[in-house]
Amino acid sequence: MSAEMQVFLLPDLGEGLTEAELVNWLVAVGDEIRVDQPIAEVETAKSMVEVPSPYAGIVAVLHGEAGQTLDVGKPLISVAPVGASVAGEPEPVEEEVSEAPPASAAAETYRTEEKAGSGNVLIGYGTSGGGEARRTRPRKVSAGSAMAVTSAPDFAELSLSRTRIPGKLSAVISPLVRKMARDHGVSLDAVPGSGESGLILRRDIEAAIGGATRETAPVEVPPVVQSSTGVLDARTGLSVASRTPVRGIRKAVAANMTRSRSEIPEATVWVDVDATALLEMRAELKKRDPHGAPGLLAFIARFVTAGLKKFPELNTRFVTAEDAAGGEMQEIIAFDGINLGFAAQTDRGLVVPSVRNAHLLSARELDTEIRRLTAVARDGKATPTELASGTFTLNNYGVFGVDGSAAIINYPEVAMLGVGRIIDKPWVVDGKLAVRKVTELTLAFDHRVCDGETAAGFLRYVADAVENPGTVLADL
Repeated sequence: MSAEMQVFLLPDLGEGLTEAELVNWLVAVGDEIRVDQPIAEVETAKSMVEVPSPYAGIVAVLHGEAGQTLDVGKPLISVAPVGASVAGEPEPVEEEVSEAPPASAAAETYRTEEKAGSGNVLIGYGTSGGGEARRTRPRKVSAGSAMAVTSAPDFAELSLSRTRIPGKLSAVISPLVRKMARDHGVSLDAVPGSGESGLILRRDIEAAIGGATRETAPVEVPPVVQSSTGVLDARTGLSVASRTPVRGIRKAVAANMTRSRSEIPEATVWVDVDATALLEMRAELKKRDPHGAPGLLAFIARFVTAGLKKFPELNTRFVTAEDAAGGEMQEIIAFDGINLGFAAQTDRGLVVPSVRNAHLLSARELDTEIRRLTAVARDGKATPTELASGTFTLNNYGVFGVDGSAAIINYPEVAMLGVGRIIDKPWVVDGKLAVRKVTELTLAFDHRVCDGETAAGFLRYVADAVENPGTVLADL
């Protein structure tokens, strides 16, 4: 066993993730842990994950608090050798502050700034859960361990230095303050910082925004009741009621949807479909096997995988890369198989788990896998692979009581099929008006990978399968 403290850095938990929110510690300072023992629960942009320790020993330092967002590559936990003394009575907060490195004052200002609004604090500083300063179970350490523990502020100092603007006397620590200045067109060069050593704070940007507003629009505004945040929005003149940080799965969804809209020239085709025969077939199956009949989504999923075999252009990926000469090269990557994603609403937001090798499964097998993945996704236990390996997405927004949607393609896929609610509608059958069960199918597709004829052919195939399920299933 090494005589030195071992510091475990938060690893990339899959699919190139850069941060995770610390949900809960599973160990405490002074606990003896073993290799691969879960030490913390973290929530990534994709799922809830238990992080195992690569080291055995005594927990010396927990680098973070529940609710804090941690960057990949920053300290998560420090582990001392077995036998090292890490237990002891907590030292007074005043003593800890007086012995802190010089960067701690600026770091405390940063914590105050971030508590006043939103944004993720820099790793190494931590956040306070209440209005008073508090610590998370500090302990005395042995002389051998103290050297390693006291090196932790180096990470904080490194993070602090990376937030400063090179060559500027004024400094900005908070990313939120920089964003506020950028959004309102405020030059940081012209803003005097009121914080320690010229640190630019939120109030300095707000003052600059207010000054600019008065200069450009010298109009009398009626008094506004201050909100809970005590901040006035410069553009609307309204008090800000609250600030909600965009993080976790919402942050990932926002980034993915923005990239989809900005990069994919999508087109949409749709068709109304008579689903009466499909509903009747399922009702008959349910009579025979009340608990084993596949759901409607499973049947549609089976029609989709069959359609993608006939129109494989919609089961591809459009990639832009750099060629050997340094120029731009574009490729359409086709796959030998189908991983069928489906949109699932959870308490954490909308996620898209995917049924791997869906083309090999029957409707009954698809139903089983869809139910399993839905359950683990709602529990926050779906793996990054289960949430990020789809090649085509099926979206049943009909469960929300809507007929159609101009869906955003799940980047980097190239198509998505949406299914609306099934309702009674007048429909012409054999030249006579009848009431039928009708739904709307909508296909959004990347126009770079195929033309409208291909998209329409796929959509018509699925529609025909819904209208005549017995005929299609006989050939599958």
